[in-house]
Amino acid sequence: QVQLVESGGGLVQAGGSLRLSCAASGRTFSSYAMGWFRQAPGKEREFVGAVSASGRNTYYADSVKGRFTISRDNAKNAGYLQMTSLKPEDTAVYYCTASGTIATMPTAPYWGQGTQVTVSS
Repeated sequence: QVQLVESGGGLVQAGGSLRLSCAASGRTFSSYAMGWFRQAPGKEREFVGAVSASGRNTYYADSVKGRFTISRDNAKNAGYLQMTSLKPEDTAVYYCTASGTIATMPTAPYWGQGTQVTVSS
């Protein structure tokens, strides 16, 4: 079992930056790939990106590529989502997830409670 808790959400102006954190506890976090999803009101959940267990490999959705960076610090049992050049359409609840591999992230067994990010125009 892995418990995930997101933090760092808030209100930011368009063009600004925000860094989300994901604190993990429970079973060995370093053995899981970590991902981020988001869901805006009235819209389907969207995959944002993921990082492999080692941290060496990352994968991003086209909508955030070049603007968002996912990283992790296994020594701290933590993951991060650095968001830059934010747009109003990035407004959503952001969720941290953990799964065996990046490929299995869409069916990740472990989810955080989510943190709200609001980008004003």
